Amino acid sequence: MQRVLSRRSHTFKTCDYEFFKSGFVRFIATSCRAVVLPRFGGPEMLQLRSDVEVPQLKPNEVLVRARAVSINPLDTRMRSGYGRSIFEPLLPLILGRDISGEVAAVGNSVRSFSVGEEVFGALHPTAVRGTYTDYAVLAEDELAPKPPSLTHVEASAIPFAALTAWRALKSTARITEGQRILVVGGGGAVGLAAIQLAAAARCHVTTTCGGQSIDRVREAGAEQAVDYTAEDIELAIKGKFDAVLDTIGVPETERIGIKFLKRGGHYMTLQGEAASLTDRYGLVAGLPIATAILLKKQIQYRYSHGIEYWWTYMRADSDGLDEIHRLSEAGKMKIPVEKTFPITQAREAHEAKDKKKIPGKVVLELD
Repeated sequence: MQRVLSRRSHTFKTCDYEFFKSGFVRFIATSCRAVVLPRFGGPEMLQLRSDVEVPQLKPNEVLVRARAVSINPLDTRMRSGYGRSIFEPLLPLILGRDISGEVAAVGNSVRSFSVGEEVFGALHPTAVRGTYTDYAVLAEDELAPKPPSLTHVEASAIPFAALTAWRALKSTARITEGQRILVVGGGGAVGLAAIQLAAAARCHVTTTCGGQSIDRVREAGAEQAVDYTAEDIELAIKGKFDAVLDTIGVPETERIGIKFLKRGGHYMTLQGEAASLTDRYGLVAGLPIATAILLKKQIQYRYSHGIEYWWTYMRADSDGLDEIHRLSEAGKMKIPVEKTFPITQAREAHEAKDKKKIPGKVVLELD
């Protein structure tokens, strides 16, 4: 049987399930609202549809009833055509990576979650069916229990940015207590998450940011915050660092970041060239070119400076998400939300981000 609900002017079907004694739930049939991207372009390309099909769950997947989904820079870049070589054959897309909501159904091998449980998490950057939808599908290891102290809006702002920072600092650089960490661009979501992760690991954190973010990054745990608009970074920062996370990733910040590294240190940039090169030359030629460029830089910096050079990306990691959950629950991982929009105003939210009307985190709410 199906039950039809009305939400304002949008009608959509909720999910039907069969419940089994073994404890899993099988998804039977459903359709729901989703913000769909039929082709690349500006915010006007986004379409709210009321009859988008939800796929059958695989054994390791969880169906989440979304309550809040945050907008990441990746979303607006993908909408504009970033990753075109990968995503264009797969259009239409559903954007969105972050989510907070309740478990609506689970695959038959899922053991960590039960129906009705509040969860938060994030999809991999290459996911085609994102979270701008009433019902999102995530793998079990892409989710964690939502801390009860956080609202869905607050929780949805955390996972993608925090997992990006976690992969760089914990998985790649393997930071340890007492080390010095430099975060270039600490005022954004990934930068703030990196500061909090490093501070929680009892590292000494220095960061660069705009003047409006100085108090925020200090509150997050930075021992030194340098306003790059008012100070000379190379004069203001003293000493060498064990790891540098560059969230800006332009040639000048790369030069400065590498200059400040100790021998044996790790430089990690969020602005890797793999997607842009595959967009330019296609997958067949672009990926080998990107691999060659990365390898050349790694060899160059290893011999000239004795450091390790990495392009870093978000990747789902259950250990990372568990740590992020613990820190969030303890109040040690927060990404401030500047404004919320209803999912029906996804276009307006993207337009505001494109025009830089809202510098901070924006979240879409679903009723």
